[in-house]
Amino acid sequence: MDGLHIKHRIALPNSIILSTSQKQQLAEHAKKSAPNEGCALLLGKKNNNTVNVHEIFFAHNKDESPVNFTISEEELIQQYRAAEQKKLDIVGIFHSHPDSQAIPSKTDKKFMHINPVVWVIYSNKEKNFMAYLFDSDVESVKII
Repeated sequence: MDGLHIKHRIALPNSIILSTSQKQQLAEHAKKSAPNEGCALLLGKKNNNTVNVHEIFFAHNKDESPVNFTISEEELIQQYRAAEQKKLDIVGIFHSHPDSQAIPSKTDKKFMHINPVVWVIYSNKEKNFMAYLFDSDVESVKII
């Protein structure tokens, strides 16, 4: 086979490291945001197949909705600049599901496709975290 026609698959993360403190902060943000979805950007570094979260940027859900979230363009630009200055990357997107399981909704899947980072979802109802990544389909990511 001709080497020019071989597709190289980029190693996708299969795990994300969130400290106990970070999980507590995210759960508290979800609780405070209820009845709406809470949202945040996760800043950190990817090392091989693992994403390590160094900082959390808690964002405002400008939709103020229990079933959708939008982070303003201004907040996104601010955080991309802050990440760059700190030599970090936006490695994940967090949001909560106030009244449902921590599984991606149809809307989540649509946005996961265009935002190829780890998506961490917290269920206020079940008090648990799950993480996902969109490859050719939604894949589970282990939370360490």
